[in-house]
Amino acid sequence: MAELGSKGVTAGKIASNVQKKLTRAQEKVLQKLGKADETKDEQFEQCVQNFNKQLSEGTRLQKDLRTYLASVKAMHEASKKLTECLQEVYEPDWPGRDDTNKIAENNDLLWTDFHQKLVDQALLTMDTYLGQFPDIKSRIAKRGRKLVDYDSARHHFEALQTAKKKDETKIAKAEEELVKAQKVFEEMNVDLQEELPSLWNSRVGFYVNTFQSIAGLEENFHKEMSKLNQNLHDVLLGLDKQYSGNAFPVKAQPSDSTPAKANKSPSPPPDGSPITSPETKTVNHELEPSTLEAPGASIPKSPSQPAEAAHAGAEAAGSEAAAGAEASKTEADSGSSSLPAVVVETFPATVNGTVEGGASSERSDMPPGFLFKVQAMHDYVATDSDELQLKAGDVVLVIPFENPEEQLDVGATAMNSRLSKLQRDEGWLMGVKESDWIQHKELDQCRGVFPENFTERVQ
Repeated sequence: MAELGSKGVTAGKIASNVQKKLTRAQEKVLQKLGKADETKDEQFEQCVQNFNKQLSEGTRLQKDLRTYLASVKAMHEASKKLTECLQEVYEPDWPGRDDTNKIAENNDLLWTDFHQKLVDQALLTMDTYLGQFPDIKSRIAKRGRKLVDYDSARHHFEALQTAKKKDETKIAKAEEELVKAQKVFEEMNVDLQEELPSLWNSRVGFYVNTFQSIAGLEENFHKEMSKLNQNLHDVLLGLDKQYSGNAFPVKAQPSDSTPAKANKSPSPPPDGSPITSPETKTVNHELEPSTLEAPGASIPKSPSQPAEAAHAGAEAAGSEAAAGAEASKTEADSGSSSLPAVVVETFPATVNGTVEGGASSERSDMPPGFLFKVQAMHDYVATDSDELQLKAGDVVLVIPFENPEEQLDVGATAMNSRLSKLQRDEGWLMGVKESDWIQHKELDQCRGVFPENFTERVQ
């Protein structure tokens, strides 16, 4: 007992606390069972609901703010590594090296200053704001316990007054305990009734100040960062001017704004090289010797006469060499005049006038003069009314141009039979979408030209 007394806790105090807990537990059970009435304050309960909501919102804001600061820190580290990489690759003899080092240093300082100001003006303010909630929360809980004590004392006093055998001594003592419990409760209740509404209203000003601080800091940060980026841009522009002859070519990608057709010469596809297929060859405007010498290979006299090509057979094989020689001679006579690259397409061999593989039956459902199929590898937006609009994946049935004058004129009759599939300008083909042909079977309304280098031969 002496040991308990030396620590400021006596046996009587412990017994009193235990008795209070038992009394409160008993009172709560009676109230839940409906055998005892409970003192309620709807206004205060509304204040408590607002307090809990305010605490929940503040806790969430604090969590999100810490996440935001962590992201700023991560961006700082990423930016620092990027500028360090630039410093490493920037050779000492390049102009502006000192400027890039200074810009990297200022970039690091700017990120550090931005993060520190966010901590000081937002996070610490947030922590101070939330620091008042735990004390008020404990006082609300204590006020609830004192309310139970008050109800219990009130019920005990009322029971003694309504008893058949009244004991004035007990009644007086119960009344004294009731007055004491009521005084303690009302003191705490009055204080909280004043503080809770004031705390609830303070949230508006706190939110305004917090987000205004964040917005102002971000504005200043991005303004200063923009200046650094402009300085870095100027330094790199000076470097580019000095070494402009060694500029790295940037290959353009196909987009909705395709270049206009100039003399029907489309721009190259995104990979920078024309799309070729195993059956297509371009060799300095001359025919491949192997093609010229291939026995049984038959070339139609015009794009619109595939059946004639099938019956040419051995006769075409004998004239191919002469046609190739005449074409070579024509090109040599032209001197410095340049001709478009000749694309020579090989066709299935014929045996006794019959095309192997049943090509005729396969082309029975194709448009007149059908040559081959291509598939769009990239989107192409038509710029003229005579062009086809393509989407990646569209299948196009290639057909010859309607006017023979639109085909390439190479000045040789023998070569014209070979070049029946060449189009009026290098790199452009005439065709109709397979889906439009199957649906409408109208060639005049559906056909149009398109750039060959946006497609790939599929059949």
